[in-house]
Amino acid sequence: MREERMNSSQLTDRIASSHGLGKPEAKKIIESVLDAIIEAAMAGEEVSLHGFGKFKVKATAAREGRNPATGAVMTIKAGKKLAFVPGKTLKDRLVA
Repeated sequence: MREERMNSSQLTDRIASSHGLGKPEAKKIIESVLDAIIEAAMAGEEVSLHGFGKFKVKATAAREGRNPATGAVMTIKAGKKLAFVPGKTLKDRLVA
């Protein structure tokens, strides 16, 4: 089964055509939304988009892992990751 993907250029085209905008304007809007999500995540804030889902920062604990090349045991540092949790509306639409 081939995985379908949409790249940023295709997303820009879709937004531009569905809202009667030029590609540069659509690209600015998309970049603004993404910048706002990134800034909120950097501040430790959760971004909740009704009907779509939530973006939130999750802490990951330090853990033991293996170097794939050598198999040697190593410690992976604690860190943070941006997680997306789909909302009920999105989940329901994906199943239908």
